Amino acid sequence: MGAHTLLTPVVSKIFCSSLQAVLLVRRRPPAVTGGGFVVTDREQRVVFSVDGCGIIGASGQLVVRDGDGTAILFIHKKGGVVQALSVHNRWKGYLMDYGEPSKPVFSLQDPKPVLSCAAGDVRVTVEPKGRKRHWDYEVTGSFAHRACAVKSRTGHVVAQGMMAGRDFYHVVVQPGYDQAFVIGVIAILDNMNGESTRC
Repeated sequence: MGAHTLLTPVVSKIFCSSLQAVLLVRRRPPAVTGGGFVVTDREQRVVFSVDGCGIIGASGQLVVRDGDGTAILFIHKKGGVVQALSVHNRWKGYLMDYGEPSKPVFSLQDPKPVLSCAAGDVRVTVEPKGRKRHWDYEVTGSFAHRACAVKSRTGHVVAQGMMAGRDFYHVVVQPGYDQAFVIGVIAILDNMNGESTRC
């Protein structure tokens, strides 16, 4: 299977594996470390970490780091008058280049809290836009209960969350999919639900 696995990079192909990845997401305490979370693999090695506003100091901004602590993804919630009038919240993910956001790689939209949140309402579009589809991935289920999945437009399960404890949970990423992208989506879901990345 490994040699025939189609890689689907969003952030980078170096974060795609030909094998299924089981990741443990552990929340960091806001009072001690500024919040966010750390992601480890089966061997307990840190493969990603996410800084939220407790570390960054700005609401609606997130930074995803690789296992070496290098910032690889900057995510921010769109604001402004147009956004205030929209029925959706919009988030944008950018590759980091020399510590600064550079190229946009994805956008995520979710219904504002006053609207009903039916399954499939959280949608992700991979850049560049201009293709004949409105979204590439959707989040189904309940992130708050750690019973959700990221699915491709064709219905394939990309990643699935499983409850393990109050401050940690498992995420299974299927072969070929970009683990950094999945962690970026989880960081946004965490922030949307008022958890460890939010002030």
